Amino acid sequence: MESFGGPTKKNDRLFPSDRLWLWLCGFAPTHRRTTQTYVEGKGLYDGTVGGEGEGTSTRNTQTDAHSSSYDVVVIGGGHAGAEAATASARTGARTLLVTQNKSTLGELSCNPSIGGIGKGHLVREIDALNGAMGEVADASGIHFRMLNRRKGPAVRGPRAQMDRDYYKDNMQRLLLNREENGMENLEILEASAEDLLLDEGVGIETLAPLADPSDVSEAFAEEGNGAERVRLEKAKALSSAKANQSNRQARIRGVVAIDTNTKERIEIESKAVVLTTGTFLRGVLMIGHDRYSGGRHLRDSEEVEPPSVGLALTLERFGFPLGRLKTGTPARLDGRTIDWDSCNIQPSERPALPFSHVRQSRGEEPPLAAVGRLIDCYQTSTNEATHKMVMDYAHLLPQYDGMDGKGNGPRYCPSIYKKVERFAERSSHNSFLEPEGLNTDIVYPNGMSGPYPEEIQLKIFRSMKGLGNVEIVRPGYDVEYDFVNPQVLTHTLETKKIAGLYLAGQICGTTGYEEAGAQGIIAGANAGRAAGAASRDESPPVPFVLGRDEAYIGVLIDDLVTKGTSEPYRMFTSRAEYRISLRADNADLRLTRKGAEHGLVTDPERLAALDMRETMIGQNIDRLRNFKLFVTDWAKRGGNDLMGGAAANRPGRESHKKSAEEVLGMPNVSLKMVEQIMADVIQEEGSGQVDNDESTEEMIMTPSSVYDTVEASVKYKSYVIRQEKDIESWRKAQGARIPPGIIYDHSIMPTFSKEELEKLNQFKPSTFAEASQISGITPQSLVYLYHHVSKMNKESRRKKRESLAASGSSQ
Repeated sequence: MESFGGPTKKNDRLFPSDRLWLWLCGFAPTHRRTTQTYVEGKGLYDGTVGGEGEGTSTRNTQTDAHSSSYDVVVIGGGHAGAEAATASARTGARTLLVTQNKSTLGELSCNPSIGGIGKGHLVREIDALNGAMGEVADASGIHFRMLNRRKGPAVRGPRAQMDRDYYKDNMQRLLLNREENGMENLEILEASAEDLLLDEGVGIETLAPLADPSDVSEAFAEEGNGAERVRLEKAKALSSAKANQSNRQARIRGVVAIDTNTKERIEIESKAVVLTTGTFLRGVLMIGHDRYSGGRHLRDSEEVEPPSVGLALTLERFGFPLGRLKTGTPARLDGRTIDWDSCNIQPSERPALPFSHVRQSRGEEPPLAAVGRLIDCYQTSTNEATHKMVMDYAHLLPQYDGMDGKGNGPRYCPSIYKKVERFAERSSHNSFLEPEGLNTDIVYPNGMSGPYPEEIQLKIFRSMKGLGNVEIVRPGYDVEYDFVNPQVLTHTLETKKIAGLYLAGQICGTTGYEEAGAQGIIAGANAGRAAGAASRDESPPVPFVLGRDEAYIGVLIDDLVTKGTSEPYRMFTSRAEYRISLRADNADLRLTRKGAEHGLVTDPERLAALDMRETMIGQNIDRLRNFKLFVTDWAKRGGNDLMGGAAANRPGRESHKKSAEEVLGMPNVSLKMVEQIMADVIQEEGSGQVDNDESTEEMIMTPSSVYDTVEASVKYKSYVIRQEKDIESWRKAQGARIPPGIIYDHSIMPTFSKEELEKLNQFKPSTFAEASQISGITPQSLVYLYHHVSKMNKESRRKKRESLAASGSSQ
């Protein structure tokens, strides 16, 4: 492993010979120099990408003539746009991705990392649906960790540090190598989307309808599916075309764009549009008191990408509820000026776990990890001197449009000023120093965003351990932008006001690459399926909607469209009431077949990998279920702690047997411990040392590709049953009232987050149904609150009975 700042070696044989890995990771068997060809008057580039060494991409001369008509147009080439475009194309829809500058496709605008707690679950789910993010992250990853490893499998989150250049180039290769990646239907246009082409009219019919509830019921009835599936699909289909017809004021007919190169006005017809504007919708950039229009700065440049104003005005004209949110990116530091020895090292894990389910099924590490090209990250922290400067110079921070000039930023990724203000009792906050790539000295100081004037940013950084002589390469800045309250969307992410218009990403009020990509794949799939079917004169397809019990993507979208959001939404495992079942390790088991049913997953290897994993998981669990030993034997071989302490040797226990599955379900017992005992027993049986009446075969340890899933499936079996009971009791209680005098305080409700207590005190819900509609209140907290209120009511009734009894006896 090489630490940051150490030598990097170039090796033409870094990766296996698998063709997909070669082009995705930037290497080809033979290098070729190619040229870029421009289609006169259209600004459209098209074709494959050829390798020319590490971290570079070039376009070849093959292009197609630009069409003026498509099934779907995706506006914006960020993470939501990339997933929407690829999902739409894979459904068979002729798709155009419109982006201002193709060289910025796949850009990691802020943090050079993918995944994390909750976010890592989303990446695995995107990958299970054949999305792009997981595969590209694997190919570009230079530092891997599983967060929350000491906790249960449900809350463990895979996270990886990216080489920013590799990630951008690999994403561009994926988008541009159309034929190799099953996306012959995808084209890319360099242009700025200025407005929407619309047919207006109240209740107007969409050009790209999705199926209606009655259609879904009849279709499933014909296929002989169960009544429960019909009921669920019928509920999901409420997001269909006719269900929202009375809300419609217009329908999509296309897009008006300005060619980036020629400045020519272009009208592009389409049946559906996916809007993924990110931070560009009336975006304003800020450093100190300086304000200037833009969606973001170009990397390594003072140049900014222009904001989207025309689209914002159109949304405003149709009465979309717009608000202002902000986000920020910290300064980039020169790694050569950091005292690394003064910081705490954070090495990458080995072996590194991939995001890709296909690669995991092969038992392979991500490519750069496989050849040892990993970096170390480091940790430093703020101190009291830092905090004093943060507060002393607060008057130099920008004046925002939102929240009376304070700005409405992400609660869980706050600026350093918000951290110091909100947690005044703390004397320090951690900051992780994350190198941005193998071939650069630029470092990203995670957790240190703050748009002070550049000279103040430098003072703040130099007050921190290891950064006394640091130099800033580029100052940090904030961006404030418009977003649409997502309650105007259906669960397909289609707007209720304009038929055929889908929104995804930060325009819906979320923050983070992973949340954006998750929305993009749902919006793109629905737009592509609907528009593609309409173009082929086929029946409207069933909406592609994931339930809260099926995926974190389902939780994310349901939270947004039912509760809305008043601040940038970030995914956490605590937001999911089914989180025990929605683990990162089983995303493919939950979603890949559904993706195949809806035309998203067509790769034979991915489906074969799923079949193999399902078979292996079933076989290993059956083996655990069928292997049995006396309780005393388990305790003798694994220690009393394995069987619950001294109770293992109580009289009568010697005649009681337990299966390996039952033993694994006990606390502090790992699959590795159980299988080692099983292996020992089997070996002894083979040598005649023991006589076991259970039939056994040669012991093969559970492979790494299914280890986590086998262990979690067994350990969580009883918890899943209890989880279902808790959720069912909560559903029945939603109409119950909450006492008006209830006190929301951490001392009374220690499991509640600061956000939850703050919002409950603000809104004072009178019923549990009202409480469930407050953004940020988790299902677990609602169940806790229900039990708390039930206990209060029970205590109140007891006191009333005692009072009545006392008054009766005195008479």
